[in-house]
Amino acid sequence: MAQLRDKVEKVRSKNAGPFWLTIDIFCGEKSIYQDVCDKLSNIDIATVLDVDEANLKRFEIASLNVLKISLPRPQIQGSMRDRDMHGAGWAAIIGEMEI
Repeated sequence: MAQLRDKVEKVRSKNAGPFWLTIDIFCGEKSIYQDVCDKLSNIDIATVLDVDEANLKRFEIASLNVLKISLPRPQIQGSMRDRDMHGAGWAAIIGEMEI
């Protein structure tokens, strides 16, 4: 098995406002996109990110070969307990997933 980041072009995460995060997986080729969509389940993502699966939103954008995952931030952006002000660290966690 390979890590997700070694299979795709880019994994990016960022804020989607002060209450949400978004993770974009840019696959490049259609075959890689389909493989990632097939193998990367919501339950696996929720487990790795330690969030409730019901709170994940998944967008499969076939025309761009992109898988987008959105989830509520565990802490409001900029609050005292926020450890990732820009939301960029979540990409590393997803990128290390084995698929």
